[in-house]
Amino acid sequence: MGNSYEDECRRSWAEEQAKSLAGTNNWEHVDRERVHQDWDVLYREITAFLDGGSLPGDQKIQELVRRHFDIVSRFYTPSREAYVGMSLFYAEDEAMRAFHDSYHPGMVEFLGAAIRVFAEQGSGFAPSTGAEASA
Repeated sequence: MGNSYEDECRRSWAEEQAKSLAGTNNWEHVDRERVHQDWDVLYREITAFLDGGSLPGDQKIQELVRRHFDIVSRFYTPSREAYVGMSLFYAEDEAMRAFHDSYHPGMVEFLGAAIRVFAEQGSGFAPSTGAEASA
């Protein structure tokens, strides 16, 4: 997964998120307080596995990433590329990195790697909207 793939993921994430925001009046349908509570519980669980030496592709980690994906899907269902793009945003945006790494100093990298595994193996994604979808 080289730079062109990551660029496609960034584009997909930005385009899909913008379309969803515009189509849902800035996600007015989402109970944001509940989402943040659910993410807090989830990130604390991931932290315990991180401290225990789990790997991003471990079955239990992938089950936790499925829960992460399900929470994300309360906003909109992303394509595989947009989901990976979101993990890149977590790593590249200073505030998002600080938020996630407040749970564990390695959270952003670990979650990003786990999301990539999930994107390769998981299900329930929206169809791709990128160049490869129209090819």
